[in-house]
Amino acid sequence: MGIGATAGVAAVGGIALNANASSEGAATTDSGLVFDPEGYTEKTKTITDTDGDDHEVTYHFWQALTYVAKPVDKTYQCLNVSVPVKIDGTAIDASDAPILFANSVGGYMPSDVSTATEVGGASAGGGMMPGGGTGSAAPSASASAPAAAGANGNTNATGGALNSNQLLALAAGYVVVEPGARGRTLKNADGEYYGTAPAVIVDLKAAVRYVRSNKGRIPGDVDRIVSAGTSAGGAVSALLGASGDSRLYDSYLEELGAADASDAIFATGAWCPITDLEHADGAYEWNWGANALSTGAQVDQTVSKALRSQFAEYQAGLRLRGLNGFGTLTARNYDEYLLKQYMEPSATTYLAALSDSERATYLAANTFLTWSGGRATFTWADFLTHVGARKKDAPAFDAFDLSAGENNEFGAGTTLSRHFTAYGAKNDTTGLSSKRVASDIPAKLDLMNPMYHLVEKVNGKRSKHWWIRLGTKDSDTSHTVSANLAAAAKGLGDDVNHLYYWDQGHGANTDPGDFITWIAKVTGYKGPKKK
Repeated sequence: MGIGATAGVAAVGGIALNANASSEGAATTDSGLVFDPEGYTEKTKTITDTDGDDHEVTYHFWQALTYVAKPVDKTYQCLNVSVPVKIDGTAIDASDAPILFANSVGGYMPSDVSTATEVGGASAGGGMMPGGGTGSAAPSASASAPAAAGANGNTNATGGALNSNQLLALAAGYVVVEPGARGRTLKNADGEYYGTAPAVIVDLKAAVRYVRSNKGRIPGDVDRIVSAGTSAGGAVSALLGASGDSRLYDSYLEELGAADASDAIFATGAWCPITDLEHADGAYEWNWGANALSTGAQVDQTVSKALRSQFAEYQAGLRLRGLNGFGTLTARNYDEYLLKQYMEPSATTYLAALSDSERATYLAANTFLTWSGGRATFTWADFLTHVGARKKDAPAFDAFDLSAGENNEFGAGTTLSRHFTAYGAKNDTTGLSSKRVASDIPAKLDLMNPMYHLVEKVNGKRSKHWWIRLGTKDSDTSHTVSANLAAAAKGLGDDVNHLYYWDQGHGANTDPGDFITWIAKVTGYKGPKKK
């Protein structure tokens, strides 16, 4: 099978499916949070693998299972479970399969799985989504996104990684869990925002706890949960991996009545993560400061320069070492690092896969590239020119006019948006800010940043396996964000698989089959056994 998830074992129906499965006694769960093994609907779906071959998968589908005892909004605080029982006519047992925990968060907006009728059917983003939860803050039907006054609206990833991982995982015999989560635009009848930070990560942790507390009831190996997400979903996937069992979240989880279980996960998949938000403005200007906007206009270079200086200070303080013995990463050498570690290898892989004629055509159209000895080389300046227009104005994330989606992510109470950096607050143009960051913001930034758990307060219960991907033409954030995440995890001794997709933009996922294979490799899984 083209997804390559099960190499070296006996094949059934064209897909390697032979493995030993084990079952253990059910764990104790909190009242009302017990998974019903019989509460499924049987469905059949044809899934095309990465070789173009179709596979008929029959699976059991559990819909909209509320994962907390005291939900604020049941519409979002629920999850779906899909378990394959037959692949290409052969009955299988997925009781010991890895669990792909795939979120659909985009733009830090609400993600809704409650109306999905099949695997991969979740929705992300704003729009009018129904409320209907219970709790102290009764939701209204309002989940519409605030109007963006500037050029920094948080863009949701589309396509790419959003559904292909779930479908290929199901066809490989894995269990797929798709959690919903609250998002930044949700507002109750009193005008209070109840989905801003840290709601999304608290919800995902609660969903993991639900799964783990139902060990022995819910199919799959609850000790082999692998998260996946794209864009803001990639950020919270990385955060889920970095912050496993951190006590920082306990009071939030207790308030929701989350299950008394671990929220640590085994491995993390993150595509183009929009994270490290309090340092993202400086990183963005370091990366894209010289690039014009799509209008052809340059951003305010005084602002850009100030933010680049902030990045240099931040990067020096991290004391991260690059992969493959590069040395300490600084603002002065990061362009060389990105070029040699990621960009040139990415271009080389892309060009090597082309036919001779296709390669000649591409090189003729992209003369900045030198192709010699089967290897692509170019300069950082030429690479930036090749990418072209930057996606966002300056500052990219903590906008002076509070127009960025991330400003809304740190809203609170009836306040739509707030500054979360000292620089943004100091230069506020709305007149709505006190010119200072609110006192609760620093703690919320720690709750939302995986780097806090990988660098500042290293978490021993973090995920030890990392799959990180993004496109070389993705200017939704700086390329240093993912590279720092990878360097931090690798510096702690974790297994890191990180690369960039050549000429791809935000939300790209060009090697989903390799991800499925990687899950099998790191979890030691060889495929489901025949029933």
